Order: sequence, then C-alpha cells, then structure tokens
Amino acid sequence: MSSWWLLDDPGTPLPSVELDRVDVEVVGAGITGISASLTLAQAGLRVRVRDARRVGEGASGRNGGFALRGGAMPYDHAREWLGAERAAGYWRLTEEYLDRLAALAGDALRRTGSLRLAADAEEVEEIRVELAALHEDGFDGEWQTDVLGGRFPAAILHPQDAAIQPARVVHRLAGRAAGAGVAFVEGSRVESLAELQAEQVLVATDGYPSGLLGSLEGLIVPTRGQMIATEPIAERLFDRPHYGRHGFDYWQQTPDGRILAGGFRDFSLDSEFTADEKTTPTIQRALESFVAELVGRPLAVTHRWAGIFGLVLDFLPVVGRVPDGDRAWVAGGYSGHGNVLGFMCGDLVARAMLGASHPLLTSFDPARLLLPNSPEAP
Repeated sequence: MSSWWLLDDPGTPLPSVELDRVDVEVVGAGITGISASLTLAQAGLRVRVRDARRVGEGASGRNGGFALRGGAMPYDHAREWLGAERAAGYWRLTEEYLDRLAALAGDALRRTGSLRLAADAEEVEEIRVELAALHEDGFDGEWQTDVLGGRFPAAILHPQDAAIQPARVVHRLAGRAAGAGVAFVEGSRVESLAELQAEQVLVATDGYPSGLLGSLEGLIVPTRGQMIATEPIAERLFDRPHYGRHGFDYWQQTPDGRILAGGFRDFSLDSEFTADEKTTPTIQRALESFVAELVGRPLAVTHRWAGIFGLVLDFLPVVGRVPDGDRAWVAGGYSGHGNVLGFMCGDLVARAMLGASHPLLTSFDPARLLLPNSPEAP
C-alpha cells in the first residue's frame, strides 16, 4: 500500500520551466530541496531540482505529519550539548520557521499543539526536567497529568506545534518554487556529480542513500519509519499529534476521523536501519494492536507504508559543504524531525551557498561526522 498522505494529495503537474543554464542543481525534491530551491531562486539564481521519483514521494510524503519546534533531542540535553545560549537560539529559530511554514502551508497546517507523553515513571521525570529547562529559558509548555484517561501519567503540551498534511505542504511549496523559476525534473536519478554541470550542487535526500556524499556516505544512517492509517471513525478522540516512549510511538487523528500511527522501531531495531521502504509484519502488528488499545476496539487498516529518515548519532542536522567536495553541499540528518527542520535547513543551506551562513551552522557542520573521536549521542 502507499502513503495515505500521497493518495490524499497526489499533487498536480508543475509548470515547465526552461533554463538556458543552471547555477545550482538540487538532488531531492522533498521539503529540504524545495525550500532551498525557493530561497536560491528568489535570490536570482537559476535552479534545477532533480528527483528519482516525483515531488514529495520520499520521506516528505511518508512521515507522521507532525510539525514540531525544537530539535530531535530533548531541550535539556540540547542545553548540555550546545550550551544554554546556543540551544535557546536553536529552539527559537525552529519556532520562527514553524511560523513561516504555517504562513506558506495554508490549510495543510493546523496549529493544534502537540502532546509529548510519558509512558512510565522514569519518562515522567525526564519530561519534567525538560519542561523546567524550557520554562527557565522563557519557552512555553504546559504540564498535564492522567492523560487519555490515565493511560499516560504525564505529558508536556507544546501549544504552538502543529499537525500537517505533509504531502500537500510540499506540493504547495513546489508550486511556489516553480512560480519563482525553479525547474523540476522528476523521475531522474542522479548517479554521479559528474552528470551535473552547475557550479554548485545540493544533496537533499536525507536518509535515502544518494552515493553523492563522498566520505559522508552512510554517516547519515538510513532508518525506516513504518505507519498505518485506519478507517475513519465517528469519535473525535485525538485533537492533536501525540508522541511518547521517547518518540517510538506517535499518532494523530485526521480531520476525516482516521487514526494515523507510526513507530515501534524498537520492536525490531536491527531490521529498521535500512533504506528499504517495505513494511514488516512485526511492526505492523504492533501498530495495529496499539491503535486497538488506544481506541478500545480493533479498526480496519486501510493503508500501510514506510518512509526513510536520516539518523545522526548526535541528533543534530548535517548542513554545509561536503568536506571532500569542491562544489557539493548537503542538508539532512533530521533524525525523524524533518518537517520543520527540513524546511529550516533548506533555507539555511541556501543562504550559506549565497554567502550568508547562519552562526548555528557551525554546530551542524558535516565535517564533525568525520572526526576520529566523533562523540556519541547525548
């Protein structure tokens, strides 16, 4: 089966754009590549985006549909890892880009807030510490207890987060980019940088192996996320995205009443470090059982799918020049938080390519992955 998001919004043909020459080639027509192409085109560059499939058919059309502020690590860990000032700047920047994304997405983004759930006493303490750190640095967040009828002992409500239809968001961004003069070439796999004549190339495939990253290849680890979508139900049970067990469980209810749930990678971790988009019986059964427990009865599953995201051991994005390349750049490695981070990092890498590098990019430098004693995850 295919992604429910992509079937719900398959996109429309983009206008044809003819370019006499190309300044930047972008490999990957997901949210990162399209965000970057739009910024570059608005700066006057001639940009062409290539993808082996169609726009948004990779992880951008196959994820959980969450638009969250912040990074992939808890905020208190980010303060320890990056320092308090830089961590706060990082989180505020994601809030700014979430606002920008909302302005561009229209009705494909709903500011519902999100619930970060604790499944047990240990996780309760973890999110309590995180919320205290957020409050200390001036960020909002509300403590809740006995969530979902007491199934979860506590949660943080992040009030500015959003639910999105990710395929629709990317298709709308692509339409805006094409209107700005970006040329799209779909169904065109790039096998080598030698095929591309532009002075600069951006590789924006996140967890999907490209073969274009030289010594970085494989250091953004391909990781599979599996999902299901159920039949619509009449009850309105979940009014915002929910995620718990350190992000291993996540779900939301769509406006038409479907439950879309994903995760449970930890039920078969070894098998999920892969670029294969196939679903597996073990995780699909776990998802079905989980939804049945949440709802109180089994539901018919109408769609099953998987997508690939890029996992990085320090949970920071990888954005900047490819260390051993003279014209290649990379943006990816969002560790499962790509809807907002991908949009943000696409714009940031484009600005860096234009000569205006944001100070935060020193923490996202791809070269850090090549250090002999590269640190483990915080």
